[in-house]
Amino acid sequence: MYKFQPILKSLIWGGEKIAPYKGIATDQRNIGESWELSGVKDNESVVAEGPEAGTSLPELIARHGAALLGKANYGRFGEEFPLLIKFIDARQDLSIQVHPNDELAWERHKSKGKTEMWYVVSADKDAHLRSGFSKQVTPAEYEASVGDNTITDILADYKIAPGDVFFLPAGRVHSIGAGSFIAEIQQTSNITYRIYDFNRRDANGNTRELHTELAKGAIDYTVLPDYRTHYEPAQDTRVELVSCPYFTTSLYDLTRPETLDLASLDSFVVAICIEGRGTLTDDSGAAVPVHQGETVLIPASARSLAFTPDGGMKILTSWIG
Repeated sequence: MYKFQPILKSLIWGGEKIAPYKGIATDQRNIGESWELSGVKDNESVVAEGPEAGTSLPELIARHGAALLGKANYGRFGEEFPLLIKFIDARQDLSIQVHPNDELAWERHKSKGKTEMWYVVSADKDAHLRSGFSKQVTPAEYEASVGDNTITDILADYKIAPGDVFFLPAGRVHSIGAGSFIAEIQQTSNITYRIYDFNRRDANGNTRELHTELAKGAIDYTVLPDYRTHYEPAQDTRVELVSCPYFTTSLYDLTRPETLDLASLDSFVVAICIEGRGTLTDDSGAAVPVHQGETVLIPASARSLAFTPDGGMKILTSWIG
């Protein structure tokens, strides 16, 4: 089992919640994102402790192959880790954006697309986010709304609370709103089309580049009655939140020990501690302490995984397969 050094990103819209949430000391300010587990080029995670400390995630995969990723995943992804795990702290509204699907991303960028999900860890009083269109629009109407600054009027806007979940398939227009603190699980892809940025300017007075035309061909214009992912919370059992070809994510809200049988799962498991603390123990007896804000990668070779909460613990798990 592996923990990794977080990659902290200072961003124009970033806040000051990530470091205290994770329990780390840093002089870095305006941390908008902590990349917890990343194989993205030039942003590769590095093992934080243990006998393989200092090893990058791609090097780890090269060393262990299918034993780390799972046979099917290793055959499908090779030495590219297929998920990117982040914490995001939005002090201001993030840009409105969309991501292309696999087919379009490959055609345009020779890259994978980006399907993702959000789990709301905490939310300020008026925190909100946007997901999907609130009414049917044409590509031309979308483009006009960007030009006349009315794009927010045609998007579904949600007030949020801890535990809320949103699934964001590629093509869905979205934006994280001010006051949101979320965990994000996504395909390994850094392809983002920025649609609208509230006319913000950086320290030099410059606005950020928009990708209005690229986005127009990537957007799924389908309108849904509700874009929130609904689930029934339950303690001391697995609650599946999202299942798609790119990842399956579940929530464990634990007050007592729970053991996962991984014998038939041909995949790594990512365990993200959202709240509390405890210990993870695999079938070999290897034990790793974990607390709020930490992420652990469990190799596919593990046959079981025991969660032992210390007073209480919430864990998100993700795998592929």
